[in-house]
Amino acid sequence: MDFRYKKMGIETEIVKLRELLENEVKRNISDGCDGILLSAGLDTSVLAYIASKNNNNMKAWTLKFKTGDDAEYAKRLCPILGIEHYVLNIDEENLIENLRETIKILGVFDPMEIRNSVAIYTVLKFAKKWTNSVMTGDGADELFFGYDFLIKMEKEERENYAKKMWKNMHFSSNDFGRFFNMKIFTPYLSDEVKKYAISIDDDMKIKGDVGKWILRKAYINLLPNDFVWRKKTPIEYGSGTTMLTDIFDDKIKDADFIQRKLTYEKEDEVIIRDKEHLYYYEIFKEIFGNVKEAKEDEIKCKGCGARIEHKNSFCRVCGTNNE
Repeated sequence: MDFRYKKMGIETEIVKLRELLENEVKRNISDGCDGILLSAGLDTSVLAYIASKNNNNMKAWTLKFKTGDDAEYAKRLCPILGIEHYVLNIDEENLIENLRETIKILGVFDPMEIRNSVAIYTVLKFAKKWTNSVMTGDGADELFFGYDFLIKMEKEERENYAKKMWKNMHFSSNDFGRFFNMKIFTPYLSDEVKKYAISIDDDMKIKGDVGKWILRKAYINLLPNDFVWRKKTPIEYGSGTTMLTDIFDDKIKDADFIQRKLTYEKEDEVIIRDKEHLYYYEIFKEIFGNVKEAKEDEIKCKGCGARIEHKNSFCRVCGTNNE
């Protein structure tokens, strides 16, 4: 396939992107995929739209915890597309129970990673009742610049950051898929779509303060407008798991937090940032013991001592920004 897309006009680009995504979703369906983890943000709404045109038996699953609004969007979208939809309304007790397995599978105690990943773990566990294969929107934000921090960067800085990001992309849905013996399909991460996304200029991805521009333009008039232009919402906000921060802030007394934080910093050389971080670290420590330290010739995280990819990277284990 010829990837000299930069010479083409926006309309040609849109046709090409639609073609690539449709081919990939069709391929996934022919390989047995009959469901989608649906946040009803732009990325999964696009996949749901394509899937609904190619499979009359498509199903979708969405998680709702407390304030999360993904489920309300998904409830509106699925009848339009003719997709059978299931919502898991989870309570605090059951969500907290799922934290242990999430930490055990991923081997991390980074609060942001866990808040996002426990939502994926929980909804995959739910979907397992109906299917052994699901589609996710993984990769779209990374490849088409959906994250606010990427949009705000200067072009040169973003290009340098993106090269490292694309090389080290990791998605917890794959870890959970192996755990549940489920096949995870990721159309945005297919070789063809990935090559295309990397080949196009930033101005095809970002207009003003709006990311994923070409993906939005490609599905105007095919999806309802508020889905096309829905602002990027992290999984933890859309599902509601961001409330875990407040839950642990209330559960752990200030004096206990300070004492345990100082103990771990002294004995384990792990910097604990807040009560939620403490809760996850104690589960991690119970399961794995101390953090596996980087070797002498490796770059060490200044927050927990684990190996990191490069000196300015976030630590995937503890979430420390090592800049």
